[in-house]
Amino acid sequence: PDRHTKRIMSQMKSDLRLKEEPRHIECFDNSNIQGTNPVAAMVCFKRGKPAKKEYRHYKIKTVVGPDDFASMYEVVYRRYKRQLDENNSLPSLIVIDGGKGQLSSAVNAIKELGLYGQIPIIGIAKRLEELYVPEDQLPIHISKKSLSLKLIQQLRDEAHRFAITFHRQLRS
Repeated sequence: PDRHTKRIMSQMKSDLRLKEEPRHIECFDNSNIQGTNPVAAMVCFKRGKPAKKEYRHYKIKTVVGPDDFASMYEVVYRRYKRQLDENNSLPSLIVIDGGKGQLSSAVNAIKELGLYGQIPIIGIAKRLEELYVPEDQLPIHISKKSLSLKLIQQLRDEAHRFAITFHRQLRS
């Protein structure tokens, strides 16, 4: 299992053109129904496996209505502001569920905290499984069979599941 994890981390470093292997990855997703009870979730994978104790739910506090971009900005800002304030470790990769809009909102939050350039950040768009990086108009296309893409999809799906479950709990 350790060799398998090492292979995935190494392939991900290469596929995403990262400086180091992403051993600590955090992924964000938003959930709401036409703007009601907007929430977000962050899931954390360490060494390619879910670290469930690190998962976090967020109630959106500053956004009114269904504004996915503003919600993404808020949760990313809140997460890393707290990590900095408490001197906690930062991830080696941030994954945003969504396309260019959500990614640029998250990038703005990272920039405001002075972390831009320190933590690689990507967005994954659902339909074609395209990966976006800041300041690049064209998406990165990774083979559909790639272990990197499978791990990113697993992160995205887990964040989606975690956000929707929290949203349902709030509604009921």
